[in-house]
Amino acid sequence: MAANSNCDKLFGYFQLCGKLKHLPRTGWVLRGVPQPENVAGHMYRMAMMSLLFTNSSNADRDKCLRMCLVHDLAESIIGDITPCDGVSKEEKFAKEKEAMEHISALVPQEVGQELVALWMEYEEGSTPEAKLVKDLDRFDMILQAWEYEQEHHQTLQEFFDSTKGQATLNKCTNAIMCINRKVSD
Repeated sequence: MAANSNCDKLFGYFQLCGKLKHLPRTGWVLRGVPQPENVAGHMYRMAMMSLLFTNSSNADRDKCLRMCLVHDLAESIIGDITPCDGVSKEEKFAKEKEAMEHISALVPQEVGQELVALWMEYEEGSTPEAKLVKDLDRFDMILQAWEYEQEHHQTLQEFFDSTKGQATLNKCTNAIMCINRKVSD
């Protein structure tokens, strides 16, 4: 019976991960972007970016990759909550923490503890890895905004404005400035 229970839990975990492939990012939906990216696509590109940006920082590449893949995992349960939703930061954190605890109970204990620890480290934003991943999150958002502006001829300036002065690492700051220059051209 225990083997079936473990199998059911893992299946549940895989299903939650799969939901992210079909969950559109709310910010783009609210702006009327046709066929907006999904949360999994966002996390994937961040992970691919981390392969490049960790070379010039003191952040651990493997940990950054894992953090990129975990940072929005709670959205598989609570959805993609944005500032437009009127949910306080404290309430959003509590909902995400509860979701992460639920998700962690579906996988072996060691893996579950790592998922929660990576998510918590990202949320606290104090380690080199968390700072880099937060910068990659911002960079991916404005890169996506720029791509949508090019493709759909719509203005998404608020996304660019929200990142001004937010990047903490030089390489990400330079990349963000590069995108902002492209927008200005």
